[in-house]
Amino acid sequence: MTAYDALLAFTRDTHALAEVLGRLSWDQETVMPRGAAPQRAEEMAALEKVLHGRRSDPRVGEWLAAAEPSDDVARAQIRLIRRAYDRAMKVPVDLASEIARVTSLSQGIWAEARAADDVAAFLPTLAQVVDLARAEAAALADGGDPYDALLDGHEPGMSGAAIAALFDSLRPGLVDLRQRILGSGRDMAILQGPFDEAAQLRLTTECARAFGYDLDRGRIDKAVHPFSSGSGLDVRITTRTSPDEIFGCLYSTIHETGHGCYEQGIDRAYLLTPLGTGVSMGVHESQSRIYENQLGRSRAFAGWLHGRCVEAFGDMGVAGADAFYGAMNRVEAGYIRTEADEVHYNLHIMLRFDLERALIRGALEVADLEAAWNDRFKADFGVAVDRPSNGVLQDVHWPVGLFGYFPTYTLGNVYAGCLFEALQRDVPEWEPALATGDAGPATGWLRERVQQYGGLYEAPALIAQATGAAVSAQPLLRYLETKFADLYDL
Repeated sequence: MTAYDALLAFTRDTHALAEVLGRLSWDQETVMPRGAAPQRAEEMAALEKVLHGRRSDPRVGEWLAAAEPSDDVARAQIRLIRRAYDRAMKVPVDLASEIARVTSLSQGIWAEARAADDVAAFLPTLAQVVDLARAEAAALADGGDPYDALLDGHEPGMSGAAIAALFDSLRPGLVDLRQRILGSGRDMAILQGPFDEAAQLRLTTECARAFGYDLDRGRIDKAVHPFSSGSGLDVRITTRTSPDEIFGCLYSTIHETGHGCYEQGIDRAYLLTPLGTGVSMGVHESQSRIYENQLGRSRAFAGWLHGRCVEAFGDMGVAGADAFYGAMNRVEAGYIRTEADEVHYNLHIMLRFDLERALIRGALEVADLEAAWNDRFKADFGVAVDRPSNGVLQDVHWPVGLFGYFPTYTLGNVYAGCLFEALQRDVPEWEPALATGDAGPATGWLRERVQQYGGLYEAPALIAQATGAAVSAQPLLRYLETKFADLYDL
């Protein structure tokens, strides 16, 4: 057995164990009994110790030094294994285990505090999580920027400065478009419920299938905050329901379907290896966002979805498919990021990016976070936060230690803008097909150009290869301008 063969065999076992840890997390957020939380935290901490030991095993370093890659696939495997090894070597095992334990407990405490709108009940736990994240960031940064070290874990090679520059390039266009929309004098309909939960779940499963999600290798469950989990042959997604509102369920599902289809679409030869999962969270979000927005909120899909919703829920108080299309794209300064329209969404991300960057750098303390959030939200959206569940408690990311994750949503929107412009050029039949509920031409193009490669190419190179052009924010801005100028007669 060559050094490369030994390295890959060892890595496959490590990835298999990581999938088990992911399944424990999925179980915790979907069906685990509430009283099991303390034991689950210990289980996850113990498994994280095992994983950390494997990722930092001295034999990995020896195999990496001796491995001789024979092709581009082997070179990519080695690149990603070396990256994981270098990061693992910088983080002490006790710290990695404690992060797993505390964030497991934190998720349940956050969910209860969110339901009760009780910030004070969660702040001590969040302070623990932030302290651990700062310690991890310091270890990984090795004297560099601590926030960049965490961001790099979600978007390799990206920096906070580059994200800030991207946001600076987007903000003026987004704010100008929002002002013109809100000043247009036009308003869109709001669907009238109630919406039966069982009917929502049946329809949301139909939507997931329409976008290509394979339920023989996946499942759809409910969670407080929708998410996707797993890779390869076991890829699970979650959604949520509300009796008063249908779009939250439908578009949470379509969003997570994008994540799930990415994982299901990766070349099976890469199963349980570093190449067998998405290359970065920005690329992952490009798939979930293009499924959700450019495809799922298109006029073509609106006609099909309107018909299915009328069958399930009656007329919903809207006069036809055009009004339904307007309702699904209604622009307003709402509180909730996951329910935000496409014009406001990235402003939600910019708020979170600035706050978490300040938290990790020590320029903002947890005790001051709610006030900082509320002040920034009022400045950016012109509306005062009415309760914590609509403000600082709404997202699960900080409770589970995902600092540096939020910017990848906007980066994903930028990637999605690039991909959609190329898709329109290459696949003119996507729109008439989608009008019949068939997303296949569009999702097939995405599977061919992006999804099948998994981690083979680095993110900017993958998008450039898929589209034939360098990554730019301009396609996203052009898409938003074209769509909403038409909707609001700008």
